[in-house]
Parts: sequence; structure tokens; C-alpha cells
Amino acid sequence: MKRYRMPEIKLEISEDLQSIPDKIRKKLRLRDLEIFEWRVVKESIDARDKGQIQRVYFVEFETPETLNLEEVNDTGYQFPLEEQIKRPAFPPVIVGFGPCGLFAAWILASLGFAPIVLERGKSIAARDLDVDNFWKYGVLEEESNVQFGEGGAGAYSDGKLTTGTKDLRNKLVLTTLVQAGADPEILYKKKPHVGTDVLKLVVTNIRKQIEKMGGEIRFSSKVTDILINNGKIQGVQVNGNDTIMTNDVILAIGHSARDTFRMLYQNGLIIEPKPFSMGIRIEHPQKLINAAQYGDANLSTVLGPAEYKLVHHCRNGRGLYSFCMCPGGQVITASSEAGGIVVNGMSFHARDGINANSGILTDVRVEDYYKTSPLDGLDFQRSVEVAAYEVNRNENKPPKTTWGEFRKDPNNILRKCLPDFVTESILEGIPAFGKKIRGFDSPDARMTGVETRSSSPIRMPRNQEFMCNIHGIYPGGEGGGHAGGIVSAAVDGIKLAEAVATRDRSED
Repeated sequence: MKRYRMPEIKLEISEDLQSIPDKIRKKLRLRDLEIFEWRVVKESIDARDKGQIQRVYFVEFETPETLNLEEVNDTGYQFPLEEQIKRPAFPPVIVGFGPCGLFAAWILASLGFAPIVLERGKSIAARDLDVDNFWKYGVLEEESNVQFGEGGAGAYSDGKLTTGTKDLRNKLVLTTLVQAGADPEILYKKKPHVGTDVLKLVVTNIRKQIEKMGGEIRFSSKVTDILINNGKIQGVQVNGNDTIMTNDVILAIGHSARDTFRMLYQNGLIIEPKPFSMGIRIEHPQKLINAAQYGDANLSTVLGPAEYKLVHHCRNGRGLYSFCMCPGGQVITASSEAGGIVVNGMSFHARDGINANSGILTDVRVEDYYKTSPLDGLDFQRSVEVAAYEVNRNENKPPKTTWGEFRKDPNNILRKCLPDFVTESILEGIPAFGKKIRGFDSPDARMTGVETRSSSPIRMPRNQEFMCNIHGIYPGGEGGGHAGGIVSAAVDGIKLAEAVATRDRSED
């Protein structure tokens, strides 16, 4: 029996998945072909012709016949072999429990390393209470919020799992998520998502697996210093007093741990400035997006709520683009520091909310903010967040407006918060987006600001062993400037765990 992959199997909206075997036979012109154990490995929607929208599938199937098709020999992810593993004297420490830290801990626990995870925030259950209190009453907990806590910032998002990488570890990440409770459709959807409601359950289940395998997760445990001797990590200080000895530290701190970035820089860790993005959130009725993308808003009952991805090249040389588009979602306040406002998008698995929202961002270049320190990007981010806080009378509520008001009024509340080049890009780009999606530039489209945390403004360079300039420290994920989303951060965490598990221990 051989397994093959067949691309481009097209079904009309009314056709059932069970017609796929016959579609394969027809496409191959082999009417009597025996087909066994077929499964969908990728599904997408072709809506270019609004009069004939189709679902498109890549399918794998088994047959005893020899065919002129791509043969599948998927051995799956291979854990490091026991003879490759070098056991350390002390358990490895993982700082942060977002996707990068979560999967680093899962791999190391699977290999019997008993990692210690230090998460400055709280568990999902306790974190939910703090976030809800912030959204309802404006009471911000700076160590337990949308940015900090179990699951990282992704726990309060749409839970998108799209990635541009082709790494074989991607499948391991998706399979692990499904085993922990995510919808199996993420294994084949072209644009898979989990949803914040399901993702919280999934993260909790993976944490329990890690603990069962010998790992330890300590919440409300902030790394406040690192102990270095002769350029090598010796341990970490927690909450200003406790010390944990270790020769391996994985930094999975996320893109918002500004105080940790500063502490690391003061201790000699090399940090480089890098470009990032900044802008606002825009909302439209989901029905408007459905109608524009499908031609008929009612098709969303079959195809799901429509999405979009938009890019415009502005005359000022910058790009304006949609980011983290949330069908049927909501805009949330995602602040993590007192006196600053940040927003993001979030949706549940069902994506059944009334509105669609997306970040509308433009690029921020290093020369826009760099003065004397590689950490200047942190200050630039914060200056915009502080402006958003102050323009709204020092309340923990984000400034809001409409596209019509933003466009016409130079003194608009949001325009007061944003750098001129961001405003300039938005003013040019939104009408251009309106030509691609009808109604996108309607005057009553709602805008909320500011979105500044789409990525980290710093990068921690690392060598071929995945270490930074301090031996034994492994910076990773979004905070280290080495990932850009849930899957890529998780994959990076796996790579760091592999590096820790197999590195030469003679220098410890």
C-alpha cells in the first residue's frame, strides 16, 4: 500500500466531503481506482469568482496502485535520541509560559529534564479574574493581564495558527494542540484558529501534561536578576530574593516584558533594535465583510465568517497592512503598564460576534526612534501608549472614533496619539482598502487605539547553538525577535529545548 498526496480537489459549496474519492478518480481518469484511508490535509476557499465559490482540498490517500503523484513518507517529528542527550547538573529554567515557553517545557519534560517554568503572571483561572476586573472597572494588575500570565498574550486573541514557516515541527505543534482539546480542523484548515475560549482550556491541559511528566510551573514568579560568572549563566533571582541555580535559561518572555529587557541589557546581554509596527484597530459589521468577500453575506452560514488580508504601499515609502484580523471578534484593551493604553483583537472559537476587527498597522523603522540605546523602541512604544491614556482623561479606556471623524478632523482624538507618519499612512491606506473591500472606508467604521504590541522592538541575537552572548542563555519567541505568532513561537521553543537537551556539558 502506498500513500499519495493529491492537490486541488475542488468541491462546489453544495457538495459533500464524501464525494472526494470520486473526485480523485475522475481527476486521475482511473474510474476503478481503489482508495483507502483518505484524509483532508489542507482546506481553503477560492472566492475569486463570486458566482462560483469553491472549497479546495489537498488530500492524502492510500492505494495499492503505482501513481504519478507525490508519494507521502511522513515519519513525523523525531525527538532527540537518548545517546544525543546530555543531562545537566541542574534543571533547566524557562522564563515565560506563552507558546515558546509552553512548548519548550513540554519537550524538555517529555525528555525527562524536569524543567522549572517561571511565569510572572498567574494561572489562566486567576488571570481571567484580573482581566475581567480590568475590563469592567479599569483596575489594572501589572503582573496579571492580557500580556502576562499562563498562555501569554495569545491566550486573549483569535488564536490564529497561520505561519509562513515550513518547519516539520509545525505539525507537532498542531497535533499537540488537538490532543489537548483544540478542534481537529486546525490540522487541515488553510487559516486555522483556536479561539480564546478553547485556547485557555488547551493551555491548561498541556500544563497538566508537563507537570505529570515532572515539570514544575511556578506562577507569580518574576525573574528580577540573572547570576553570571565568566560569561556563563549560573542562576536566576526570582521576585527579588529567591535564587535558582541553573546552567540553562530559556528566555520566552514575550514582547511586552520591558522591565526584563532592561534588566538583561544591564547585565550585559546583547540587544539590538529592530523594526516593528504601530497603528489602530478598525471594526466593521461582519455582514459587510461577508458580502464583500463572498458576494452573498448568507454564504457565511456555510463557509464561516469571511476574512481579509490587505496591504497598501504608501507614497511615504511605508506599507500599511491589516494584522491579526478577527472575524466575529471584539476589540480589547490589552494594557500591561499603568498610565498606558494598548488594544488588540480577540475572538472565540465560534467567531459569531456581530463585528469583524483588524489591526491596521504601518512599519516603524529603527531610524524613527533610535537615539542612544537599543531599548529606545520600548520608550517609543510607551510614549504612544501614554498619549492614548492621557488623551482619554487618564482613564483605562482606549480612545475611539470613526473613520469619518478621523479623516476630517486634524484634532481627532486618535490622531493626537499617533506619530504623524502613522496617521499619514492610515489616511492614504484606508481609501485604498475601500477599493478592494466595498464599504471598508465607510464613514461609520469604528477605530480604536492604539495598537503598538504587534511585535517586539528588540532582538536578542543568538549563535548556531541558539545561545546569546552569555553562555547558557537561549533567547527565543516573539520577545527575542525570533518568532511572529503562536506557531512560530512554539516551534522556536521546541528548537530551544532541543538545543538545551543536546548541548555539550563540558563547559558547565
